[in-house]
Amino acid sequence: MRRLLAVAAALLVSPVLADDATVTAARLDHFDGVALGAQIQGLIFRGGLELHSATDTFGGLSAIGFTGNDGKLVMVSDRGHFVSGRLLYDEAGVPLALAGVTIDPIQNSKGADLPRAFARDAEGLTIIERPDNKSVVRVGFENLTRVADYHLENGVPTGAATEVPIPDWLTQTRTNQSLEAVCLASAGSPVAGSTLLLTEGVIDDDGNHSGYLLGKSDKGPMSYRSGNGTDPSDCAFLPNGDLLVLERGVSLVSFAVRLVRIKAADVKPDSTMSGEVLFSGVGGDLDNMEGLAVHQMPSGETRITIVSDDNFNDWERSLLLEFSLPQ
Repeated sequence: MRRLLAVAAALLVSPVLADDATVTAARLDHFDGVALGAQIQGLIFRGGLELHSATDTFGGLSAIGFTGNDGKLVMVSDRGHFVSGRLLYDEAGVPLALAGVTIDPIQNSKGADLPRAFARDAEGLTIIERPDNKSVVRVGFENLTRVADYHLENGVPTGAATEVPIPDWLTQTRTNQSLEAVCLASAGSPVAGSTLLLTEGVIDDDGNHSGYLLGKSDKGPMSYRSGNGTDPSDCAFLPNGDLLVLERGVSLVSFAVRLVRIKAADVKPDSTMSGEVLFSGVGGDLDNMEGLAVHQMPSGETRITIVSDDNFNDWERSLLLEFSLPQ
């Protein structure tokens, strides 16, 4: 697999202030040997960005969610920060730059910055849209395993955490392989409005990843069957209710990725979920892909966005890749 090419014409460097920091975005116009608009397995490649910043709080991007159809987004880092901004596109709908970036500490329920690394490890998020300025971003944490809501003000998370009750077995799993993925079932899902929680390393008696569905009427345990050598790192629902699960792993010295599509009817309590592999890859065009989001373009096209966690290492990258589904 060839490295993503950022040819000179596409090397768009866009300074963006994140508090007192600068973020730069290099356009990526090729993926796995295909150009923009070409099909790669079960996806259409729509472009990407390689993000850089000199600030020590930028990086470790573990999850992503869009707060509207104008490109506004929120990401979390595993060092306890919200990274908010707006994804800009050119006229053809190709990702161009990340603008208006702010980096803010995630707070605890008392409104103070999270006190230590054990409490800061944010790994999943989902956006819950509500009327009357009551929308929230729901965040899942590992190590000190918990779920919390944060108020969205103009698309930016703010204020103290509001704890969301989760099962005791999950709260008591205090490792860095506990709660990895959090996603809200879309309106087209039979379990619409429920929040799906998936674990990375909490394995049941059948060798599957333990999960749980939070909801009023749709509530209860479930599990997920991953591929060999990969574990779930995030999830997102398509508008029709189908579920996407992003998996990542390591193969020799390269990162491995799978993107799986699960039928809407198979997402329910007491189920063991598995599905169709839309993409599977290993190599230099990929990195430690951890975050997954689905959002609608102004054209009506559904976009699938994947981001990578560089673990604040110089040899890893913060990538943002976008795809769509074949018509």
